[in-house]
Amino acid sequence: MLNRIVIAAAAFMMTAPLAVAGPIASACVRSDRARGNAPLCGCIQQVANQTLSRSDQRRAASFFRDPHQAQEVRMSKSDRDNAFWARYKRFASRAEAYCR
Repeated sequence: MLNRIVIAAAAFMMTAPLAVAGPIASACVRSDRARGNAPLCGCIQQVANQTLSRSDQRRAASFFRDPHQAQEVRMSKSDRDNAFWARYKRFASRAEAYCR
């Protein structure tokens, strides 16, 4: 009986991150660059949850579909875009270090 509970708990823990995937993980899994690497995309989403608001996550997820949009934001002169880009760079650095 205890073994069944342990197995059920382990199965839940393995599938739980996929069930609560956020915008970054969803965009990542669909991207050509990630090639459906769900564990990597889940890791990146975990870092996003710690460093970006939901709004920033949705905006960053759009970069997976249109990488040129990231360049547009990076080169923008608006204070709003510059503040977002600073948060995005901090997220990207942490994701790269944590999810290697």
